[in-house]
Amino acid sequence: MPNVFSTYRYIAQPLTPAMLAEIASAGCRNVEIFCSPSHFNYASQQMVRELAGWLEERGMTLHSLHSPTERESVGGRESGSPVSICDTERVRRLDAVDQVKRALDVAEDIPFKYFVQHLSQGRQSADPRKVDAAFNSLEHLVIFAKQRGVTIALENTVGEFGAPASLQSFVVETHLRDLRFCFDIGHAYIECGVAAGFEAMRDRVVTTHIHDNHGEKDEHLLPGDGVIDWEEAYGLFAAAPVELPMVLELKEQAGAMPGVEQVEAAFGKIERGLDAKRVKTPQS
Repeated sequence: MPNVFSTYRYIAQPLTPAMLAEIASAGCRNVEIFCSPSHFNYASQQMVRELAGWLEERGMTLHSLHSPTERESVGGRESGSPVSICDTERVRRLDAVDQVKRALDVAEDIPFKYFVQHLSQGRQSADPRKVDAAFNSLEHLVIFAKQRGVTIALENTVGEFGAPASLQSFVVETHLRDLRFCFDIGHAYIECGVAAGFEAMRDRVVTTHIHDNHGEKDEHLLPGDGVIDWEEAYGLFAAAPVELPMVLELKEQAGAMPGVEQVEAAFGKIERGLDAKRVKTPQS
């Protein structure tokens, strides 16, 4: 099982070689990088080339990219100008598709497996117009990604349109069979519960976002620092159709970052939890 660390932890800062070195020092050689101009400017060829060199120097692998969610970012904060592939305004939607394509083009220089994409922004309803807009965007983007050796993985988010059952219905109804899912356990816990969310998505889940919360806010805590039932979660993951990478997606907490030791301990706890459940899983 590959352990992967998301640079969402550093979203308020520009990506640097020191950050990658810190991730590697926690025993993690695989990363998911969040595409935000102030953090990682995916549209800059120079930045992409520098990142390729940093990863190679440290023997690290780019597991996935997280699709951009904002057109601009000021000081690492959301700007209020979303990049939405389901925008019902055609000009904004096409601009969003162009931004996603620029991020996918990173694969030309740095190969990666998965591109994590939000279908909705915020607590959006499953408006038929948004469904049509998302289909029009993804019908093209799935092919664009596949040509670069990348699989688009839709991430479940909080709200009707991004809920696990809605994502599954979207794929079935649109026949976009090459789409896969990123199961975000924190979002699922807030939205519909971990077990219900995972079961709705399990046949297409290829990657994950692992973090904890207290059921009200998307806190992105270390596993065990919230109230998610991790014993239940490990059982679900261990019985998944494919071995799932555990992508730890944390964020800064009250001005303090989870330390290297905490991250390393979290991966160790996840590995032990999954191993214990695999022993008890008959099909394994």
